[in-house]
Amino acid sequence: MRIESDSDTVTASRNHLVFAYYVTGHGFGHATRVVEVVRHLINAGHDVHVVTGAPDYVFTSAVQSPRLFIRKVLLDCGAVQADALTVDRLASLEKYKETAVVPRESILATETEWLHSINADLVVSDVVPVACRAAADAGIRSVCVTNFSWDFIYAEYVMAAGIHHRSIVWQIAEDYSHCEFLIRLPGYCPMPAFRDVIDVPLVVRRLHKSRKEVREQLGIGEDVKLVIFNFGGQPAGWKLQEHYLPSGWLCLVCGASQDQELPPNFIKLAKDVYTPDIMTACDCMLGKIGYGTVSEALAYKLPFIFVRRDYFNEESFLRNMLEYYQGGVEMIRRDLLTGHWAPYLEHATTLRPCYDGSINGGEVAARILQDTAAGKNYVSDQQLSGPRRLRDAIVLGYQLQRAPGRDISIPEWYINAQSELGLRTSVGLKAGTALIQSSTEEFEILHGDVQGLPDTMTFLKSLANLNAGHDSGKSVDVLQVRERKAAAKLFNWEEEIFMTRAPGRLDVMGGIADYSGSLVLQMPIREACHVAIQITHPSKQRLWKHALARQEAKGQGPTPVLQIVSYGSELSNRSPTFDMDLSDFMDGEKPISYAAAREYFAKDSSQKWAAYIAGTILVLMTELGVRFENGISMLVSSAVPEGKGVSSSASVEVASMSAIAAAHGIKISPRDLALLCQKVENHIVGAPCGVMDQMTSSCGEANKLLVMLCQPAEVLGLVDIPGHIRFWGIDSGIRHSVGGADYGSVRIGTFMGRKMIKTIAASMLPQSSNGDLHQSDLEDDGIELFEAESSLDYLCNLSPHRYEAVYAKMIPESVTGDAFLEKYADHCDSVTVIDPKQSYGVQAPARHPIYENFRVHTFKALLTSIVSDEQLSALGELLYQCHYSYSACGLGSDATDRLVQLVQEMHHAKKDKPEDGTLFGAKITGGGSGGTVCVLGRNSLKSSQQIIEIQKRYERATGYLPFVFEGSSPGAGKFGYLKIRRRTTKLNG
Repeated sequence: MRIESDSDTVTASRNHLVFAYYVTGHGFGHATRVVEVVRHLINAGHDVHVVTGAPDYVFTSAVQSPRLFIRKVLLDCGAVQADALTVDRLASLEKYKETAVVPRESILATETEWLHSINADLVVSDVVPVACRAAADAGIRSVCVTNFSWDFIYAEYVMAAGIHHRSIVWQIAEDYSHCEFLIRLPGYCPMPAFRDVIDVPLVVRRLHKSRKEVREQLGIGEDVKLVIFNFGGQPAGWKLQEHYLPSGWLCLVCGASQDQELPPNFIKLAKDVYTPDIMTACDCMLGKIGYGTVSEALAYKLPFIFVRRDYFNEESFLRNMLEYYQGGVEMIRRDLLTGHWAPYLEHATTLRPCYDGSINGGEVAARILQDTAAGKNYVSDQQLSGPRRLRDAIVLGYQLQRAPGRDISIPEWYINAQSELGLRTSVGLKAGTALIQSSTEEFEILHGDVQGLPDTMTFLKSLANLNAGHDSGKSVDVLQVRERKAAAKLFNWEEEIFMTRAPGRLDVMGGIADYSGSLVLQMPIREACHVAIQITHPSKQRLWKHALARQEAKGQGPTPVLQIVSYGSELSNRSPTFDMDLSDFMDGEKPISYAAAREYFAKDSSQKWAAYIAGTILVLMTELGVRFENGISMLVSSAVPEGKGVSSSASVEVASMSAIAAAHGIKISPRDLALLCQKVENHIVGAPCGVMDQMTSSCGEANKLLVMLCQPAEVLGLVDIPGHIRFWGIDSGIRHSVGGADYGSVRIGTFMGRKMIKTIAASMLPQSSNGDLHQSDLEDDGIELFEAESSLDYLCNLSPHRYEAVYAKMIPESVTGDAFLEKYADHCDSVTVIDPKQSYGVQAPARHPIYENFRVHTFKALLTSIVSDEQLSALGELLYQCHYSYSACGLGSDATDRLVQLVQEMHHAKKDKPEDGTLFGAKITGGGSGGTVCVLGRNSLKSSQQIIEIQKRYERATGYLPFVFEGSSPGAGKFGYLKIRRRTTKLNG
């Protein structure tokens, strides 16, 4: 439902009404928009009690009325910010727990009593969760007014913090489910916890003064360019310098501390300044994205230079709205802090924001609230049940990074999922031939072969369209315009371009046992990452304006610059571009350390993704002594979805390093390239993964399982997937990350277990003086076993029977970090660090790789055995055992358990088990804790139909239709590289 109004006021009600308006503790943006709604309610003759932690002046500067009551109570905390641009995710959850969870019963009792005491007719929340529950307890209707909800924001924080705070998201969603309906503001996030929705126009504060009046009051003429510096109340500590601004510019600083000294071209504004008036007097705004800044910038057509915040999921939706109406310019954080502002300011003044929608959302919302309080029913007849809304909210929280679309409004999660499924059709011979011709029309292939791969042909065609679009000025999807514009300016289309491809992988067997030296079996999947690269002499490289300005500021002439465009930035709220001077990778005559590089990329989370790509350059410099004298331009386009446990990061690393090596004529074997890429992820990105992901992406072949012994990375060969067997990957919708807390904790527990086993074995040797075992008790073979186990390099070299016979009962279930360090000093793992205050599981993580290695060897042997249902049942049983072993380690999830259960139900459903199709086993994959489930079945039509049935059942249970990975493709080594050059004339015919 959408409601708009042409009137300027809310008609006075015949009934005097009382509103209790709760305002979230996050920032001033919520309070400023509440002011506008409150103003209309009070003008209509109603009392409004505002419950807030914001300063009084935010309300009293706009509304002076005895009908406004301010009650200073904080019932939530929003997102705790470490600084103006960084949200501390764990601190946010801890603070919310302290503010709203621990005292919950007391809060509910207090608020219920207070609501009765003021005789509230309606509770309004923007967007305090517990207010909705308190209203329900008091028997009062409630409405929310917002563009986002805290279950959406906190869900990603929970994934980063582990399972400890998951109940917070569930509780918030349950609280919101008591709300009668949602008044939804433009630029909104997905909010399925609400049973019904009414859309209204932008809510913005009205102007009190004109541009001319404000400038006259400030004593600033029209010949001076003004930028308002608006980062909320937290710019203290930033050292603004005079040279940040071009000549003829002044900067008006909001929220500066009283003792903060500013250069003469920066003017400190009063704490309670009325920002909308200041904005209308300025030529552009520099700040962070929030509802208040974006809505008022659009309403008053003020160009907005924005810097991304870390870990605030509301931002991408508001940013899309801002860019849709051509009102935004993104500044990278490095340029903000180092003062390279000039190119952004100049660009901003050329923008013509084109928002022409209504801006009377405050008046419209107030009328809806008045009518609701008076008894009108806005809710539709067909309501979703509370449990259904709660389930949708929880599922949504775990698919934040999943949305394939870039809509400026709420993603159509279910429709998109079904569209994804519908897109998974093979390219027919006729269509494939047409695609090959189309993709090679623009470019001459000087080296390599597309190998008939449809995705490679599509990528080539996208390059051709990009080139054509750049030359002809063709329009592209407005929400992809920044990516496309940046990419179109990336290459010199008359020169050679190199192109590489690396697939993701499906973990069939082995998984997290790779870092313990297990045998692993991995299948390269159909989805892959493509990279196009061009190397150019610094004097000829086409640089983006801000990169050129940075270079000119150094006064050193042209120097090599790395420029990267990455498609799909909206999927994970990151910047689509990255650039750096390659000299930043040097410390004098030597490359910088990996630790220094990790710190370099961690400074700006919206550009941290570049570590996977740019990090390959530093690894080549450090490990192979390569020096890069030319500029490097790269375009990265990955179809391997992030967070699903199919090695999206490895495919990007392998494709990037392959491209850099090909363009520079560096010969690296596929195995060595994979090992180098692992160094990128371990030491520069900081994710403690094993090497099987990179090895599969680099060394794998289509329709074969890569067999690798991870000691450390010995490729033993390839095993053909038998014709009667098929593997599928089913995405659970829950985001997986090898950098997550659970994965790292399990790895630490595994290495702790190895250290304990080695210590126990050493104590068993005859020279030990502290045991009951004497030399006479040990045969020579026994001594040799203990000697080998006392110097155990890989846990997987210990057999299951040996572990059970000697060590199983001596390994504790868990141990605290400080207790372990006190007794053993170190766990001997270079990529993880023990937290002394944390408790680590040890028994299950140590046991898993020992048994997993045995399962993988058995699985490999069974693949070549006689074809039978018994063979398939045995293979499937090994998958099931692996799955439950993951869960014992703490790396399971409810969603992946549900998928495995659905496979088991399908497996056991028919007693007569038809020969022409069934499923036999399933397991969680990769690092666990969500991601994708690997399914094994007979290669037949009925098996495919059963996979579709599982999709449907999972959708009915969760509201999410899972993506299915099927098919295989060659690794980067097998693909090689393409060298292409644009044709001077198109092919005829």
